[in-house]
Amino acid sequence: MEETSNSIKRSLPAEPNPKEAFKKAKLSPAERAQKVVQEHDVGITQYVNEVNRAGGGFFGTIKQLYSDFLVNEVDLNDKVIHLEDEGIDLGKTKKERRMEQRQNDRADLQDKTPEEVSEIKEQLKTEKPKYTLSDEHREQLLSKITEEELKEIEELFGNGTNMETKTTFPDKQARGQLHQLLRVAFQGKLESATSPENTFKIMLSKNAPKSDRRRVQESINHVDENGVLNYGLGQFKKYLHFTVYKENRETMEVAHLISKFLRIPPKNINFSGTKDRRGVTCQRFSISKGKVARVSSLNKGLTNIVLGGFSYEDDYLKLGDLNGNEFTITVRDIKSFNPQDNIEDTVEKCFNSLKNNGFINYYGMQRFGTFSISTHVLGVHILNSDWKAAGELILSEQEIVTPDSVEARRIWAETSDPALALKSMPRRYTAETSILKALTNEKKGENGYSQNSYYKGIISIPRNLKLMYVHAYQSYIWNLVASKRFEMFGLEVQEGDLVIIDPEDKPKSEEAEDSDFEEDVATNNFIRAKPLTKEDVELGKYSIFDIVLPLPGFDILYPTNPQLKQVYIDSMAKDGLNPDKMGRKVRDFSLAGSYRKIMGKPKNLSYKIVNYKDDSAPLLRTDLEILRFKNEAKEKGEEATAIPRIIECSDSDADKKAVILTMQLGTSSYATMALREFMKADTARMSQNFNNTNS
Repeated sequence: MEETSNSIKRSLPAEPNPKEAFKKAKLSPAERAQKVVQEHDVGITQYVNEVNRAGGGFFGTIKQLYSDFLVNEVDLNDKVIHLEDEGIDLGKTKKERRMEQRQNDRADLQDKTPEEVSEIKEQLKTEKPKYTLSDEHREQLLSKITEEELKEIEELFGNGTNMETKTTFPDKQARGQLHQLLRVAFQGKLESATSPENTFKIMLSKNAPKSDRRRVQESINHVDENGVLNYGLGQFKKYLHFTVYKENRETMEVAHLISKFLRIPPKNINFSGTKDRRGVTCQRFSISKGKVARVSSLNKGLTNIVLGGFSYEDDYLKLGDLNGNEFTITVRDIKSFNPQDNIEDTVEKCFNSLKNNGFINYYGMQRFGTFSISTHVLGVHILNSDWKAAGELILSEQEIVTPDSVEARRIWAETSDPALALKSMPRRYTAETSILKALTNEKKGENGYSQNSYYKGIISIPRNLKLMYVHAYQSYIWNLVASKRFEMFGLEVQEGDLVIIDPEDKPKSEEAEDSDFEEDVATNNFIRAKPLTKEDVELGKYSIFDIVLPLPGFDILYPTNPQLKQVYIDSMAKDGLNPDKMGRKVRDFSLAGSYRKIMGKPKNLSYKIVNYKDDSAPLLRTDLEILRFKNEAKEKGEEATAIPRIIECSDSDADKKAVILTMQLGTSSYATMALREFMKADTARMSQNFNNTNS
């Protein structure tokens, strides 16, 4: 199988037959591990610290629980985003008030005789209350109008006429407060308007459209009975910002849910960066023209998602509007690769290496997908305009593939009937369904569907998704070159290496704005690089942490070091591509290129080794848990002391060890690649034991 897989990666057959090469089979966990894309398949081969070659690292399990992997966004002001509240207090909903009233009614009837119950029910039918004016609301109203005026208002429900107050309200804010108080106190059953003399005209509501009942200013700003504007957020502004706390949910999935529940276009929802599904993450979102009460009310219907930290701002969040992320990662059941080595000593040695030397800033395994076929392989075919090969690989049966797509892939492999396969393909598989839909409208020839038919399918895939394939190929080449450069020169700066010129305050390219990969690509075609001269190297003006490598494209500069440039040429030639000819007739696949720093270095790095005994017990408290601990303390009148993030286990039989690593990384770095350097372990299986596959 390895031979077949490699042949697909490194050559371009005219008529590939992936249906035969990737038959689905039941695999053991060990076999499955060998079938997924491996680090060496995508150019990840080197470590900064040579200790790995002596077996000096350690292995363990990560992401056993969602709370083992915490990610908190770091904003442009270097503030770490945490969940600080669970939204605004909207009080009870109408449904909750109705349920409460029913419960009270039932309680009132419990000690009554059947005759009394019957009599009360008949009375309720004929004397159904039109409103319930609470003592609190009555007191608030009497502080603004006279007792006689309030009595006239109450009589409106009997006589159906209207009334006008004798009291005048020259102050605009006071008028706004009274309008709101009347709506709340009488449960929206009254309408009020201000006369030219600043008195109030009040009548029964005629169920007119809201736009007729309320002035525009009142419809966008909420004022409570105490005059507090928009629940304390101040004046309504064009953009509502808020924190999204999520567990085991993707960023795009959350954005889709919010769009669906609010019934607004997805383009109205923005965020600075995407976060992994498997973990617990906090990040900021923004919504155009969002009303805080409406958005906060979503908390009642969302699962594993909490919205809080609301504020009104003048501008929306753009992709890349962050300085990075803070990671708190638990690696469980840690053991040294060399059994005779003390695990505490091993971890300390590895930690100091990461802290002092950083890590190679590889594109992580997430970039290349989770199936048997890496996304960069699809990119090769697309960049070579071999649409049929790309389309067939996307639809193919594979040894590692999501279970609910297996049946549709089998149908396609056996029948080549797109309409039949489409019926079984879940709609969430956007690329597969796009191709199958396109093929249902095409004619099949003797040799199947034509290149042009597959082209129509590929081009119908949503832009960000189809760009993922060609960006993955760029990332693959970058990894290969980074590995080769490290193999040839290590951490030494070389003449011909590239550094960025004035990277600050440059506009983003169109490619960067439309792509899903802004966080991974440090620069774009507006940012320029320069090669280092011999004098630059001798003066020591730059370190390895300043050096960048380009992702292949038509608008970047390649290293002038001939050995390094040749790596690009040789690597891409194996795929039938030329690094100097990256323009394409199809605009989406015409890649300008960009730059990425060779090395990453975590900030605010720390670790702690803890003992535990139960693999199912959490070792970290999430933001939500910490927040609720603090709120419970406040409710009890206790002082809300600092709640520790790490959960200590004091049991004497806690014989397992875990290391908890905390670090901040920039937007262009993968936490898994920092972990790889820390542990000296392969990251091909993120949720399982790391294995020492590199010798």
